[in-house]
Amino acid sequence: MEDLIDQYGAYLRNVRNVSPHTLRNYLSDLKQFRQFLSDGRLSQKKRPVDLLKVDQQSVRAYLGSLSRTCRKSSVARKLAAIKGLFNYLLAERLISRDPTAALGSPKQEKPLPVFLSVDDVFRLLGGIVGKGVLTVRDRAMIEVLYSTGVRVSELVGLNWRDIDFRLGIIRVLGKGSKERIIPIGDIALEALQEYEKEQKQQSNWTGRRGDAVFLNATGGRITTRSVARLLEKHLRASGIQVRLGPHGLRHTFATHLLNSGADLRAIQELLGHASLSTTQRYTHVNLDQLTAVYDKAHPRA
Repeated sequence: MEDLIDQYGAYLRNVRNVSPHTLRNYLSDLKQFRQFLSDGRLSQKKRPVDLLKVDQQSVRAYLGSLSRTCRKSSVARKLAAIKGLFNYLLAERLISRDPTAALGSPKQEKPLPVFLSVDDVFRLLGGIVGKGVLTVRDRAMIEVLYSTGVRVSELVGLNWRDIDFRLGIIRVLGKGSKERIIPIGDIALEALQEYEKEQKQQSNWTGRRGDAVFLNATGGRITTRSVARLLEKHLRASGIQVRLGPHGLRHTFATHLLNSGADLRAIQELLGHASLSTTQRYTHVNLDQLTAVYDKAHPRA
């Protein structure tokens, strides 16, 4: 079973070109499934696992064990990983029947996106004051996140050559290695230029062409986890009582654009959503404003 999971992982990485984050999660979920089967929880004794003989009852038993400790979203993701594996085995003709074909994903809770108000954004960014390369870096990172709505993985993957200061645009590589061009505001560009100036004063500066934009204290490319930790630190320092990660600034970007009258399809393009239905979740955030627009615009409202 382990060999087949590794084979599927290579397919996801080399053919499907999934992100490292997605690949890591899927392989972790599949190894957890393998561990459940090898522990012999169905037969009460350890045994080697033949993945090609796994049946629907085994998968159901695993999902049942998860439902006691995991959220529905986690169970759905783990089932998606298992379904993907068996779909691959079926396509490769390694199995003749998919034991997950009749299994549906658990109904998901759909919480509204958490976001900051405009005042809170100004408080957050206004609270990051002072000189020094790390302070200036943090301010530039958060300005870019709010100005562009990029994913945190896209932010940490940003290189200096991806920023066009003259045209006011950045180029990012999104999910599935899809490239997109995004406008960036003057304030964020000024923050980047200030950060670049501070960087040049560091002893480990090697020139900017092709280099990572956001670096950690040792000069390496910053990680997504570090960005989340730094954002949390600055939220606390600003006295903002909202639990928010970098993705929350993406929600904030989309919500503020929508509230200011931006077209939903334009927001879809900026966010890099493959489906408009993904973007439409933001219409639930400010129903009062949408109702007011309807009342004002519809002839028989």
